[in-house]
Amino acid sequence: MPRIIVETEAYSHTEKGCHAYNNRMTTRNEVMFNEGGHAYVYLCYGIHYLFNVVTNKNGIGDAVLIRALEPLKGVDIMMKRTGVKEPARITSGPGKLTKAMGIDRGLNGKSLLGREVWIEENDARLTGASIQASPRIGIDYAGKDAELPWRFTIKDNPWISRK
Repeated sequence: MPRIIVETEAYSHTEKGCHAYNNRMTTRNEVMFNEGGHAYVYLCYGIHYLFNVVTNKNGIGDAVLIRALEPLKGVDIMMKRTGVKEPARITSGPGKLTKAMGIDRGLNGKSLLGREVWIEENDARLTGASIQASPRIGIDYAGKDAELPWRFTIKDNPWISRK
């Protein structure tokens, strides 16, 4: 089921919004310390799985949260999984995205170069003007770090999440 990622948020061990702040490793976040290119999937609020891509070298805990995507195929399957009636809302947020995609902790730690989960290139090309940066969502506890413009969306895309 091909899709285009339309919204992400970056997290660095250097800022308070990150599970690996100050490079602190726990049982929950240890996958973040793998070499880049691994899936970091965790349960948020005991309800939603969130899918992240580990992005740094081995031993440094950084990741990018995949917040929303625009499906190119498989919309019917995703609508059944989520029970959402409006197609543009089925993957418009990180919890809805994982439910629609069937992602759970079973993918935590998996290489994105394998056969179970991957991100691939397509022919879509974006210009800098079509990408918007803004503060991340839902991390007020991070103080000033919550204001970092590390949420990236495709401008005017109907599939991005709402604040």
